[in-house]
Amino acid sequence: MQQKIYPFEEHQLPIDKVDPDALFVMQKLRQAGYVAYLVGGSVRDLLLNKTPKDFDISTSAEPEQIRRLFRNSILIGRRFRLAHIRFGQKTFEVSTFRSGNNEADTLIVRDNEWGSPEEDVLRRDFTINGLYYDSSNQTVIDYVDGYPDLEKKFLRTIGQPFLRFKQDPVRMLRLLKFRARFNFEIDHDAHIALLETRHEITKSSPARILEELLRMLESGSSRSFFQLLTDYGLLQLMLPEIASFLEQKEGEEIYSYLEEVDTNCYHVNMPPVDRAILLSCLLFPMLQKRIQTRYIDREKVPHLGEIQDDAHDLVSDVFKVFLQIPRKLRMEVVSVLTCQYRLTPIDKKKVKNLRIPNDPDFFLALQFLEIRSFLEPGLQKIWEEWQGAIDAPKTAAKKRRKRKPSPKTPPKSGE
Repeated sequence: MQQKIYPFEEHQLPIDKVDPDALFVMQKLRQAGYVAYLVGGSVRDLLLNKTPKDFDISTSAEPEQIRRLFRNSILIGRRFRLAHIRFGQKTFEVSTFRSGNNEADTLIVRDNEWGSPEEDVLRRDFTINGLYYDSSNQTVIDYVDGYPDLEKKFLRTIGQPFLRFKQDPVRMLRLLKFRARFNFEIDHDAHIALLETRHEITKSSPARILEELLRMLESGSSRSFFQLLTDYGLLQLMLPEIASFLEQKEGEEIYSYLEEVDTNCYHVNMPPVDRAILLSCLLFPMLQKRIQTRYIDREKVPHLGEIQDDAHDLVSDVFKVFLQIPRKLRMEVVSVLTCQYRLTPIDKKKVKNLRIPNDPDFFLALQFLEIRSFLEPGLQKIWEEWQGAIDAPKTAAKKRRKRKPSPKTPPKSGE
């Protein structure tokens, strides 16, 4: 495939938008005699005038050579060996150019055969992710017509989509991710391949799929992503309990939570939402229905222990088929869900003194209550009361610190 090079005058990607530490890594690799480019999502996002989350680098240096060159690096991965180079809180992923058999229709289980920049691009998923940025001369290098696809807002696989999805089924999730994030049109062949190979998704690593789902919950486009997962039948294979609930009338509540998080938590200048809260957005409407069916319809008020058991069973039911969430995250989600019935009890009796529980996940639960209050304005006052109960001791302590010390009693005469 013919290489095309786009100069700065054409692509207008300003180099000052690239992280300076990423520029340093590429410069040091070049000074050591290696080829080094910015690659993938960071190039795509910069060309779309968006801020990249990560700056990944591809190079001709092999992992051990990278590690010897950078003392602040570690090597990770067996299936896909690469280096992580750390600068404080930032980590840059540096991978070696790969090659391999792109025509095989079997799952890729090992990917550590070194190659050229062109061979490496041909292994990647979509043309819009197959662009290199050479910081030494500020050019964009394109082997797969990714630059014109980016301009046309077009999602096309690199290579035959049926084979590409079978080699790595997670690419199907990534296709819908880019559709949700950028509203790009999906290539007709990729659309057909997605429908016909969707059952391959269960052959992927559950850990990789869970990470993709969690990242999309954090993306600001989770509502449209889960709608696409449902429309294409992928959610039914991965999370059938949630997919079944979404087909019911109450399922709209889940979409409302996702839309609220997308709008108010990721499109404004706010810190990232904890993953336990994001998963609670998927599960809380389902828990509400369980509580309603098992207790309220029978005119019984459940105690918190029963609700905790129901929340635990719900998390197990939802994630038992294919995905497994880490134990710590599972317990945080159960705690957030259960605590909603402490913050907004079913029994509407007025609580005179709000007592902050000794629970490390209580503040996560309170943040989730705030999201609920956006959807149900009647909960706003309750959230403010709990927030006030938290702030009250801080205010009292501040007043004590400001209080002037009492004057010393003057000594008695003769002392």
